[in-house]
Amino acid sequence: MLKAGLIALLIFSCKVSAVGQVDSIDSFLQNQMQERRIPGLQLAIVKHGKIIKTGNYGLANLQDSIPVSDKTVFTINSITKAFTGVAIIQLLEAGKLKLDAPISEYLTDLPDTWKSLTVQQLLSHISGIPDIVNEEESVLISGDPEEAWNAILRMPNEFKAGEKFSYNQTNYLLLGRIIDKLSGMSFQEFITKEQLEKVGMPKTIQSGFGATKNIVAHAACSYQYQKGQLRNMFFSFPPFLQTAAGMSSTAKELADWIIALQSMQLLKKTESLRTLWTPAVLNTGETAGFSSLLNGYAAGWPVVKRTDHPALAPVGGNRSAVFVYPNDNLSIIVLTNLSGATPDVFIDELAGLFIPDMKEANGFGLSASLRSLKVTLDKVGYKNAIEEVKKLKKTKSGFTAMEKEINSWGYKLISQKRIAEALEIFKLNVYLYPASANAFDSLGEICEELGDSQLAIKNYEQSLKLDPQNKNADQHIKKLRSGE
Repeated sequence: MLKAGLIALLIFSCKVSAVGQVDSIDSFLQNQMQERRIPGLQLAIVKHGKIIKTGNYGLANLQDSIPVSDKTVFTINSITKAFTGVAIIQLLEAGKLKLDAPISEYLTDLPDTWKSLTVQQLLSHISGIPDIVNEEESVLISGDPEEAWNAILRMPNEFKAGEKFSYNQTNYLLLGRIIDKLSGMSFQEFITKEQLEKVGMPKTIQSGFGATKNIVAHAACSYQYQKGQLRNMFFSFPPFLQTAAGMSSTAKELADWIIALQSMQLLKKTESLRTLWTPAVLNTGETAGFSSLLNGYAAGWPVVKRTDHPALAPVGGNRSAVFVYPNDNLSIIVLTNLSGATPDVFIDELAGLFIPDMKEANGFGLSASLRSLKVTLDKVGYKNAIEEVKKLKKTKSGFTAMEKEINSWGYKLISQKRIAEALEIFKLNVYLYPASANAFDSLGEICEELGDSQLAIKNYEQSLKLDPQNKNADQHIKKLRSGE
């Protein structure tokens, strides 16, 4: 266990290799590491099909002060699903499956309620089947894998297929079984043969699919903060779930894999790449994903669906991310050894070093209305948010500030450690949308974060009044009143 101050000092022990001169990328990442208290980080950037920069920062192993190096491999957690998605599309190209076919065409002994589900619905987490993993604890619902499997077979579906997005490891368990059956080999062997060996990913191959229970040479240790203290973190999935989160790799080898994928070395048709990266559509006609940023999910690939600079964004373990900006010929891979590092939150800003209009300082990601508000608030201060909105509504034709977007902006500010500014944005949302339970819930959360229990309870109570089914507000009120 190391104190945060010491970790901050260790971060600056970094080795960087780059094509061209070392630029502001290094200082940007070092600042992010310091703010987020990330022990070790590895970077690769691809531009126009070539790796233009790699970097190793901080420590892979805090206990023995071992720095991150080119040899260091990181557990990539659910980024593994992107490899599974490619494997499924390879089987599609081979004529061995159809994405819209019911999975009962490929698997037997399924509950009746699962038989009509399609391969696409499994890939995109809209199947509605029960989850074999307790997502909050990241463990199987039963200690014994067979017992866990038998348990979910007896459970009812959670919702009608296509009704909503719900991240679910059972989906990828079933996809693994489909790959096993249709390829005539285990999915681990199939992915190794058809992707890792074709690309040339020796460190990924040597690391295998066992996550941290196997002995892996040059493996970065995994850490997480618990009650403010840094602790070791151990992660593994049983073999039948390793399509979901079983691999380890390096940023450089993942960059090679992205290059091979985009240059059609792994797929035969450009149409297949579009299929791989097209987000599933819900019954409502909309897409859905993890958040307002990761707002779609394709064949194992989370999607950042937006008009300007859309991206494909596999994320893993809340600590690593791969962002591919297909319209900009840019890809950025950031791997860390800290659960909670959330590099997906800052990769867009890193991309802004290559694409100027993506800089947050220019209001990237916000609507035209909120962008103009941001420019003003950056000058006059966020405490003036309500007054400035009143002015803009009078002077700027077509000015609109949507509740969801304001809320997302507030959480983005939190992720940037701009808590005071976020508080003012959540206050603005409550002012504009006094009938929104969600707006009051968010304001309650930031008041709680700032240690103002009384104001937090007041806002949670208002949220609960507006929406009596708001379990989050109810739980937080009880927690705050008990003094936990």
